[in-house]
Amino acid sequence: MKKILLLIGLALLCGNLYAQDSLYIRQNYTKMEKYITMRDGKRLFTSIYLPKDQSKKYPILMTRTPYSVAPYGENEYKKMLGQNMLFTKSGFIFVYQDVRGRWMSEGNFIDVRPIIDNKKTNNDVDESSDTYDTIDWLIKNLPNNNGRVGIEGISYPGFYSTASLPYAHPALKAVSPQAPVTEWFIGDDFHHNGALFLMDAFAFITSFGVPRPAPLMRSQFKNGIKFHEKDNYKFYLDMGPLPNYKKRYFGDSVKFWDNMMAHPNYDSFWQGMNIRPHLKNITPATMVVGGMFDAEDCFGALHVYKALEEQNPQTHKNMLVMGPWYHGGWEGEGQFFGDQNFGQKTGEWFRENMELPFFNYYLKDEGAMDLPEAAIFVTGSNEWHKFNTWPPKNTTEKTMYLQANGKLSFESPKTAVSYDEYVSDPNSPVPYQDGIQERRTREYMLDDQRFAGRRPDVKVYQTDTLKEDITLTGPVLADLFSSTTGTDADYVVKLIDVFPDNYPNPKPNTKNVTMAGYEMLVRGEIFRGRYRNSFEKPEAFVPGKVTEVKYNLPDVAHTFKKGHRIMIQVQNSWFPLADRNPQKFIDIYHATDADFQKATIRIYHDTKAASNVKVTVLEQ
Repeated sequence: MKKILLLIGLALLCGNLYAQDSLYIRQNYTKMEKYITMRDGKRLFTSIYLPKDQSKKYPILMTRTPYSVAPYGENEYKKMLGQNMLFTKSGFIFVYQDVRGRWMSEGNFIDVRPIIDNKKTNNDVDESSDTYDTIDWLIKNLPNNNGRVGIEGISYPGFYSTASLPYAHPALKAVSPQAPVTEWFIGDDFHHNGALFLMDAFAFITSFGVPRPAPLMRSQFKNGIKFHEKDNYKFYLDMGPLPNYKKRYFGDSVKFWDNMMAHPNYDSFWQGMNIRPHLKNITPATMVVGGMFDAEDCFGALHVYKALEEQNPQTHKNMLVMGPWYHGGWEGEGQFFGDQNFGQKTGEWFRENMELPFFNYYLKDEGAMDLPEAAIFVTGSNEWHKFNTWPPKNTTEKTMYLQANGKLSFESPKTAVSYDEYVSDPNSPVPYQDGIQERRTREYMLDDQRFAGRRPDVKVYQTDTLKEDITLTGPVLADLFSSTTGTDADYVVKLIDVFPDNYPNPKPNTKNVTMAGYEMLVRGEIFRGRYRNSFEKPEAFVPGKVTEVKYNLPDVAHTFKKGHRIMIQVQNSWFPLADRNPQKFIDIYHATDADFQKATIRIYHDTKAASNVKVTVLEQ
């Protein structure tokens, strides 16, 4: 009864705060809706919130989105302006826009629309030009604006934030791409290193991928594709090869699925979506934000920051913030995720100490620009670190070698011939997470891996108990030497923190999780082996031949504490997170049931073929 009363009390409190925030917005802002005409004549629907206090000038803070600017109607107000109430109450003109071809905006929608560098006519439009034209109208037409504009957005709106940077309007002063969609073949959302991220692609396309007949409000959209998956492992296994998805669900209605199936390799279709080569001569200040445990777009945050650093002069102000967050988790409390307690409200710290000060400085001249180049939360030790560069310079590269008998060591192997051998069966793939889930969870990014290590087709290597803390900050490079009896193979490498056998359970332990011996996933990544030499030109494996497969995992920031152990797991499937590899060198997007075959895999760890994982250790 006490728990029920507590929950009721919390619900009432949240409801009251929600109502207070809504009332604050109505009392302090006037809403208007405008169609803003682009250079090619198409009109984009734009929702604008103007402060009622007209005694001073305000900067403009804009978000461009494919997910709708709802609610529609000048008397219908959002419940919050900006990404949190700090912005709502800090004095900005807020602008939201349905991007070209989505919801109430005119034109044709193109996913991750490519940038056009050499525009020759007014019909050469992209997200950069649409942003420019919108800003130009806003600066010239909105009362009491101070001539400065900022842009931010999370996920797909993070892509549109990034897309505002090339050829930016002079009034655009500060941009924060947050978990930005960046690379749909190498590392974000739909593919990781060429392997199709099946659950994410299917779930997204069944709603977002369905075309709209004409401009319409979100409430009018009724054409999503319905499907039922109470057990996602069983659902996707029963679905069989990828051609079945079009037959059973998509038909000819979902263009992007057809495009994916027609472009199995990294050709011009995918390359054109990559915005990073266009991030040159950037003038607005940038703060790139991401989550180390973001299941969707961890790659995007790290690589947008990297591209900005490498392709712009040192005078360009560019910052990176990476916390212990799931997708967009920095807008929550940020202390707990999955089974982990990070000991502090990391989301609140970011909003108060990084995000708002960044926009206040560049848009209002408030405060001092004393923000760090890189603010990174290091899990394990659970501390914020401020670095002058990312990755940090005060690191040492070390190599962890896979050894016989499940050992992992910083010393190279001494045995002339050594390998582990097992059978990989695509009809019984390794699950990505323990238990039964309906949809892909976000917690898999740091979940307990003990379930996987019990399978014969997962090879486990771990160090002795650590005698001192080891903090890894930066790149992780998997370098495997392997053979297969097939002609293709996927490889999954997982970096894991093994807790001591006497590790205490948290109090209260509401999830009944045994933390003693817990195997926390720090970083995991898949690689489609056919792309080991080129994403553009896949190559078959020669059956039985020892072959090197070398690839980068996303960066890490984690302390393996004294008394813990470091573990590496190697496997060949990660289902249904990633689609199944038939282990046969064919076009997987057009495979049949008969194409899926067992293969005998060897992982070598000897003097000539020393499988290893390279890491960067932070100097203490």
